[in-house]
Amino acid sequence: MGAAGETMPLEYTGIRVRDLARSVRFYTEGLGLRVGPAGRMRAGGSWQELIDPVTGAVLELNYYPGEPPYREGDELDHLGFRVQDLDARVARLVALGARVRIPAFDEADGRLAFLSDPDGVWVELYERRSEEVPPTSRPGA
Repeated sequence: MGAAGETMPLEYTGIRVRDLARSVRFYTEGLGLRVGPAGRMRAGGSWQELIDPVTGAVLELNYYPGEPPYREGDELDHLGFRVQDLDARVARLVALGARVRIPAFDEADGRLAFLSDPDGVWVELYERRSEEVPPTSRPGA
């Protein structure tokens, strides 16, 4: 649990893929995930959500064309957490050893920040302006 008993849902896991179509086929045909929303990132690249029909868990495939090749093991792109107070959560995680990679910024219907945990795993924190609106890494971003 977070500070003062606040829970922070792990909403999805994002992984880097080398071939988006191939990865969609692998996870849908091979593991039974269903195709969800897709879009383009402001910073370049594209993403595709795949949804587990039983649990509702979301796997976000991230494709960055033109990026330099990466080594095996670099596929985990980031973990995405929805938070209530972005600035307070960033401060708390920095105090626990996180490093701010991309400072908080406004986009679409929320605010985002990217940090890395003490081992270097990237973590996206997003604060929604409205519960009815999807995270900013979703359609319309």
